[in-house]
Amino acid sequence: MNRTRLAAAALAVAALTTVAAGPAALAAPTAVTATATAAGLPPINEAALKASIAGLPAADATAAEVRVSGSRGSWKGVTGVTDLRTKRPAREGARFRAGSVTKIFTTAVVLQLVAEGKLSLDGTVQEYLPGLLPAAYPAISVAELLNHTSGLPSPKVPGDLAWVYKTRFQQWTPEEYVAKAVENPIEFAPGTRQHYLNTNTFVAGMLIEKVTGRSYEHEVTTRILRPVGMRDSYLPGDSVKIKGRHNHGYQAVPKGFPDSFAYGDAYLVDMTDMSVTSTWASGDLISTTADLEKFVKALFSGKVVPAAQLEPMFTVPDVKLYGTDKPAVYTSGLSRIELPGGIVAFGKTGARYGSSTGVGATRDLSRTLVYSVNSTDAKAQGQNERGLGVALAAFAK
Repeated sequence: MNRTRLAAAALAVAALTTVAAGPAALAAPTAVTATATAAGLPPINEAALKASIAGLPAADATAAEVRVSGSRGSWKGVTGVTDLRTKRPAREGARFRAGSVTKIFTTAVVLQLVAEGKLSLDGTVQEYLPGLLPAAYPAISVAELLNHTSGLPSPKVPGDLAWVYKTRFQQWTPEEYVAKAVENPIEFAPGTRQHYLNTNTFVAGMLIEKVTGRSYEHEVTTRILRPVGMRDSYLPGDSVKIKGRHNHGYQAVPKGFPDSFAYGDAYLVDMTDMSVTSTWASGDLISTTADLEKFVKALFSGKVVPAAQLEPMFTVPDVKLYGTDKPAVYTSGLSRIELPGGIVAFGKTGARYGSSTGVGATRDLSRTLVYSVNSTDAKAQGQNERGLGVALAAFAK
C-alpha cells in the first residue's frame, strides 16, 4: 500500500480575506417539502432553509446543498453554480470533501474494534503502538484520544495562505505527521483538559491499522461505507482529484495572489484539486449529502457501533477546554450542540479549502441535518456563518 497520504496544506489555519458580493445567483433553491412535529421540535421551516442557501453564488460561497429529515418530514435544496467560469447550475448529489466529518468514521471503527475485544478504551497508545510517542510522555489511553483529552500537540508549521497554496500537493505519511507533532512537549496531563486536534485522530487511524493488519481505508470502506450503502463515498488515497460529479471549491485571496482570478470585486483561486489526504484519518473522506444522511441515521440507531460501545459518542468529558474556563463540548467523534429553544443535537462540522460540511441530529433522529457549502472562507477562524445559518434554519421555528 502506498503510504504517502499527507499534504502540508491542511496543517494550518490561514488568515483569510473577506470578499465583496459577486454576480447575482442564477436560480432559487429547489426544494421538496414536508412537515415535522416531533415532540420538542418546531415544524420544518422551509422559508428559513431556503433563505439560508439563497443568493448563491455570492461573496461567501458558490454553491450549497442541504438535506433535512426526521421521523415526520424532510426538506432538501440545492443552489449556486458548479463552476464559476461556466456558470453551470449546481445539482443535487455532487460529491465534496467532508473534512473533519471523517473523524466520526475513524471513531466508529475504533469503537467497533473495542466491541470485538481487539482494543480497550483503557488501553494505552504506548501499549498498542510502542515507540510512537517519546518516552517522557505520560500514558495516553484510547478513550483520551477519541475525546481529545490526550494532551498530544500539533505539528508546528507555517500558517499563511501563500505557504498553504504552494504546498497543497505535498504528501507526508501518518508516521511523519505524528513524529513532527511529538517534537513538541505534551500540552497537559492526559484527561485533564480538552483540545480538539487532528493528531488524536491520526493516532487512532494508526491504531486501526496496527490491530487489524489492514489499511485504514480498507477498514472504513468494508466496515462502514459498504454496509451502510454509501455508494458515492470513498477514501481517495493519494489522488488529488474528486471522482465523478462535484462542485468546484474556491478560496478568497489577496489581489495579486498566484493563479488567482477576478470574480466581481473578489479574487479567488480554485482549490478543487489538492492533496485530499492531507488530514488522512482526520479529514480525507469524499462523500455526498445523501450518503452522510444514511450514515447519521445508521450510526445513531446503533447499526454501525453496537449500543454498548456507542455511549462515548454522546458523552462530553467533564473537563475544561484547553486554555479557557469553558466546559468541553466534544464527545468521542461528535460535538454536543444546544440550539435555541433548548433543543440538543449531536453533530460534526468539517472544512477543506473550498468546502464546508456539517452533519447533525437529535439523538432520537426526530430531525437530522446534512449540508455541504462551497465556502470561499472555509478555513476561517470561528464558525462559518453560512453553515451556522443552515444549522439554525434546520431547527428554527
